Amino acid sequence: MSDADSRPDERFTLASERTFLAWIRTSLGFLAGGIAMVHLVPDFSTGWVRTMLGLALVLLAVCAPIAGLRRWMQVRRALETGASMPPERDLWIFGVAVAGIAAVAAVAVVLGA
Repeated sequence: MSDADSRPDERFTLASERTFLAWIRTSLGFLAGGIAMVHLVPDFSTGWVRTMLGLALVLLAVCAPIAGLRRWMQVRRALETGASMPPERDLWIFGVAVAGIAAVAAVAVVLGA
């Protein structure tokens, strides 16, 4: 088998890289949202609610690129070795975290707290 035959298909490799870049964009969005929550919407809820929501978004901004890099490395390894794709655990964690933050924000909006 030649080296060209054992190489992963470039389309899959590039798709994996685009997914990693999506994690980076998501991180930047979380960071902007967290900073905005604390500094740009002083009429939203109380100070401690804004601070907690902002902090949660900034923490997600810190975790997203780390999780994205980890997943990109796992996918690359799977493509190179022909192994199974990595589990979607990180995706579930982020999905549940974002849903939780959204739920807290929704409660703050409804209660006007």
